[in-house]
Amino acid sequence: MIRLTVIPREGGQLYNLLSAKEVALRKKRQGTLHRAGTRRAGIERWKHVAYTGRITLQRCIGGTLAAVVESSAPQEEWQLLTSFVGFLDRHFREHIASITICYDRQDD
Repeated sequence: MIRLTVIPREGGQLYNLLSAKEVALRKKRQGTLHRAGTRRAGIERWKHVAYTGRITLQRCIGGTLAAVVESSAPQEEWQLLTSFVGFLDRHFREHIASITICYDRQDD
């Protein structure tokens, strides 16, 4: 499991921006990351069309976005992580102040 914390620039609401962009791309039948499952207030799950696993997004205080990247095959989580960080960079670079990545320890 990989945890990300995305801090917006002043006044940014990353969760809302991400949700709107996903809807716009889905309507055009574009993109590889799409919302999956039921949506709850402030929480969404996204899936990638090619990679196994999911990304759980949560809206936090001050517009901060928390994300958890999980896969049933932990050695493949890097693919989801790379895809998600690339998505953030391509579409929201001007809205992001920083991204922190935390790797949960795997017990062998």
